[in-house]
Formats: sequence, C-alpha cells, structure tokens
Amino acid sequence: MADVPDVRRRLIGWTVVLGSVALAAAVGAPLIGTTRISLARAFDTTIPYADNVDAQIFFIARLPRVLAAALVGASLAAAGVVFQALLRNPLATPFTLGISAGAALGAILAISLKLQLTLWGLSAVTGASLAGSLGAVAIVYALARARHRGFSTNVLLLAGVTLNSFFSALILFVQYIADPAETVQTLRWLMGDLGVAGYGPILAALPLTLVAFVAFAWLPRAMNLLSLGPDAAASRGVNVVRTQQVAFFSASLVTGAAVSLGGPIGFIGIIVPHLVRLMVGADHRIVLPVSALLGAAFLIVCDVLARLVMAPVELPVGIITAMIGGPFFLWLLVRQR
Repeated sequence: MADVPDVRRRLIGWTVVLGSVALAAAVGAPLIGTTRISLARAFDTTIPYADNVDAQIFFIARLPRVLAAALVGASLAAAGVVFQALLRNPLATPFTLGISAGAALGAILAISLKLQLTLWGLSAVTGASLAGSLGAVAIVYALARARHRGFSTNVLLLAGVTLNSFFSALILFVQYIADPAETVQTLRWLMGDLGVAGYGPILAALPLTLVAFVAFAWLPRAMNLLSLGPDAAASRGVNVVRTQQVAFFSASLVTGAAVSLGGPIGFIGIIVPHLVRLMVGADHRIVLPVSALLGAAFLIVCDVLARLVMAPVELPVGIITAMIGGPFFLWLLVRQR
C-alpha cells in the first residue's frame, strides 16, 4: 500500500485535473444545443426574466439536465467501484444486485397505473422508482441473511441476480398488458433519460446521495484490505461484516437515488472505474473519488451527445452510454480472460 503523503499528492493532482474537466463540462454543456444562447445574457438581471429567452433555456431546459447528469454519473461510477470491491468481481455493476430492476418496476407500475400524486416535489414515477429500489435492497438483504447468518457476498450475489431476473420478468409482463402509449413512455424511461422536470427530483435525490458519499469516505482503506480477502482483512483489524454491510447499503442507496432520477443508465458503473484504474492504479483511496468526478463529466458529455446526434430529436442518454459501454465491456471480458 502506498505511503499516505504519496496517496495524498496523487489524489490532489487527479482531483484538480478531473475536477476541472467536470466543471468545464458542467459550465459548457448548458450552452450547447440546437438553439444558441449567451451566458452573459442568461445572467443579465437587467432583462426581465419573462423576456429573457436565454435565461429560460439555460435555467429551465438545460441546467437541470446538467446537474442531474453530474449527480447520476458520479453516483453510478462510485457505486460501481464499491460493488466491485464488495463482490471482489471486476465486472460487477451498480445494477448487479437487482436494485435497478426494483426501481424500474416501481416506475413502470406508476406509469401504467397513471399515478399523478406529487409528494415533496417528487412525481409519482420518481417516488415509485425510489420506493422500488429501497424495497429491492430490503429483499436482497433479507434473502442473504436468511441463507447465511453472517454476510456472505456469494449468497448476496445469488439473491441479487435471482431478484433481478424476477423483477425483469414482472417488468415485461406489465409492459405486455399496458396501453401502447404507456409502453412507449416506459420504454423511454428504461433506456435512461435525464429530461428531469425542474430541480425537485434533484433535490429529492440529493440527501440520499450525500448520506451514501459520507459512507464512501469511510470505506477506501477497508476496501483495499478486503481486496486481499476477508481473512487477511480481519487479521489487519478490519471489521469485515460491518464494512460489507456499509458498502452494500451505501452503494445500493446511491444507486436507487440515481435510477429514480435518470432511469437505469447502464455501463457507467463499469466503464468509469476501469478507466480510472488504468490511469491511477488500484488504490481505492484514489479510485473512488476520482471515479465520481470522471463519472460526472462522462455522463454530462454523453447527455450533450444525446441532445445533438439526432437534433432536434433527443435520444435517451442510455443509448449513448450503451453504444460506448458495450464494446468496452466486451473488451474487458476478453482482457479478464
């Protein structure tokens, strides 16, 4: 394990570099689109807001998408790092344990039942998605504990994959019996879409994300030792069961929040962590925060591409991440073999 001063120096360096990239992407993305706008005019307070088209496009149409992309990208990338460490599987993703499928089932039920309830600024679809993800977390954990008194990651993985398959079957059933117009809406949601309606969904997902990232700040040293194996980690003073539980619940929580906000946007949780490891090495004290920054920048850029590739038609951003991530995933499979 690298010395603390060396880790701190590398962490600061990479944080400055990728933080600057993420900031540049966040500032530049709202200015890019089929309609050109002026940043100076958007922030010009001398122009009445009702007459300031640039401000309306910037603050209503584009800025919420950029903020949602940054939050979802950072969340999924960080969750991918944690799940890969927890399951000791480099091909694990935030969606491996069925959290995304639970969120998708909740959202699709809300769309199919035409729920119109709004609570604390949350739409029915966002609220149902978040509830579904939390329900999936509870079920997977209960199944894992029922099969093993401690915390077996193998049993956890088996329970998660089984639940994922079951929820996926339910999703197909609901889509089959749904109205065709609702099927189109659910299909777009399942592709991953950052067309959030204002800042309410972002503010609703933010507390859960912050709680998870506080837990992430405690995990890197323990995850480094867990990579040596549970017995080796325990011999070095790591409370293995508690670390695994914190990793599972925090990564699941942030995954649920991200999916409720942007839908099941795939491949970020596997592309970004592996790119970061190629750049900085395997030390989780550097990989975890740097992955969050790169994930935010990556999804912001993908969302810009989704808005421009077939303009004026906007593609679901999940299509862009899948087109990039699919070949990358296949390359990882060949490389791991």
